[in-house]
Amino acid sequence: MNKLPLACAGLLLSTSAIAQSSVTLYGLIDEGFGWTNNAGGNKAYQLQAGYVAGDRWGLKGVEDLGAGLSAIFTLENGFDLNSGRLGQSGRMFGRQAYVGVKSQDFGTVTFGRQYDSIVDYVAPLTANGGYGGFIFSHPFDNDNLDNSFRVDNAVKYSSINYGGFRFGGLYAFSNQAGGFANNRLYSVGASYSGAGLAVAAGYLQANSGGVNQGGALATDDTNFVAQRQQIWGAAVTYTFGQVMAGVNYEHTALRNPVGSVYFGALPPGSTFLKFDNFEVFGKYQVTPAVQLMAMYNFTEGSLDGGTGTTRPKWQQGGLQADYFISKRTDVYAQGVYQHVRQADGTVFNNAYIAGAASPSSSTSQLVLRVGIKHAF
Repeated sequence: MNKLPLACAGLLLSTSAIAQSSVTLYGLIDEGFGWTNNAGGNKAYQLQAGYVAGDRWGLKGVEDLGAGLSAIFTLENGFDLNSGRLGQSGRMFGRQAYVGVKSQDFGTVTFGRQYDSIVDYVAPLTANGGYGGFIFSHPFDNDNLDNSFRVDNAVKYSSINYGGFRFGGLYAFSNQAGGFANNRLYSVGASYSGAGLAVAAGYLQANSGGVNQGGALATDDTNFVAQRQQIWGAAVTYTFGQVMAGVNYEHTALRNPVGSVYFGALPPGSTFLKFDNFEVFGKYQVTPAVQLMAMYNFTEGSLDGGTGTTRPKWQQGGLQADYFISKRTDVYAQGVYQHVRQADGTVFNNAYIAGAASPSSSTSQLVLRVGIKHAF
């Protein structure tokens, strides 16, 4: 029997299948040198990777299913460039890991470890989420604009673009027998972009986040542990010529909080902790290759503890300059200053910029950085 025709037919079928599907390798590497003026009473000089944008590599896949449908997946690994260690508490694909179906007419449904609606919709219109990265976070990244946590066991819907308007939502299961609502999370968000204007809003609620490893927020992957965490926020930017100006507000409320990875345990008997973040920022595109950015944020907090109520207040300002050597490579310099007051000797008494070597020994802290970023 002549097997050549069969082999040729198999090759053609295989080529046809490959032509309708693709897998893309991508990544980003960000490395820099940082200086902190007061880290526990000492100056700190450090190599710091992934501060403007987290170091990553990933795989994205798509297969055309016909009738306007596609199967999609993303597997995205985070790592520390300076040590080679896995990021996100040692997860192989800790940044994102999901599979789903995309419709040209109705939107996308995905399943797995994913970003919440605050990250998807509000964060891109802020100084932290859109430009400056880690050190531009609001105190303790209380609103998750910097993606301190991802969401496990999540089902997400993302709409198509309706003339600049998009919306979506996410629900994450507790995966706990007899504890459906124990460590679950849900969020919704929407955005509009057109004629230089961009607007976004989002809401998130986590019930008993971080109380166990198998729920929506894993114990080793959350910045706060509380009976209930709620975040809502809104952001607006407007671009006119070479200038972009933005303003945003985020409110975070934690019922019966236990503590945080930033400051440890809260005083026994703490019943309520909240943060209100008010930010203004601007960007100036000096040339196609050079951009400047400035930010000011005021955060008002309130902690109802066992001995009364404390109302700390943080002021934070930041500057950043960015020079793009090419479309994929840029060098940057950035600095952030923070001052806290009215903390009354609590865990909030010392300034602590996200990404600093450690909390300051005083109520003020300054972090300066220079770095290089390359995407592939």
